[in-house]
Amino acid sequence: MTRKVLIIATNGFEQSELLEPRKALENAGIETTLASPESGSIKGWNKKDWGKSVDVDCSVSSVSVDQFDGLMLPGGQMNPDILRMNEKVVDLVRQFAASGKPVAAICHAPWLLAEADLLRGKTVTGWPSIRTDLKNAGGIVKEQEVAIDGNLITSRNPDDIPAFSKALISALEGSSVAQSPELETAH
Repeated sequence: MTRKVLIIATNGFEQSELLEPRKALENAGIETTLASPESGSIKGWNKKDWGKSVDVDCSVSSVSVDQFDGLMLPGGQMNPDILRMNEKVVDLVRQFAASGKPVAAICHAPWLLAEADLLRGKTVTGWPSIRTDLKNAGGIVKEQEVAIDGNLITSRNPDDIPAFSKALISALEGSSVAQSPELETAH
């Protein structure tokens, strides 16, 4: 049975944080679907300027958790900041977490986990500028390339994409994901 991952993004997603994990997932035989509040295409942010546009597969309002085996949230500063103001997106993130399915967020995307009130007592990581927000949402913030706590997988930045992708693929395949030694509190 083919595994399916929902990716939620909007304009301003960090290009590498959507395209590279998506490619890794697809190379592992995992089907991806890109949902957005926008239709047509959305434009990425590539380091310091606008990047490539990516076609949207469907609207966030047309998807449900039972259609997918996991959720991936790319970062970029604009993307998660816009998405955390969308009640449907925040509700979907909350539903995925409650389902026990893997929820992977990189860079600024853990903002969505904070908005969905999922971080209390959870070990997480993220981009340095959002770490205070993650702590204020009850998270135990670590400086490491991947933090795994239950079904939540978080990473800091584009340099962490290989480890982030590997952790998500392992979680989707049901294998135990190697946790870094610094990870003290896993639930």
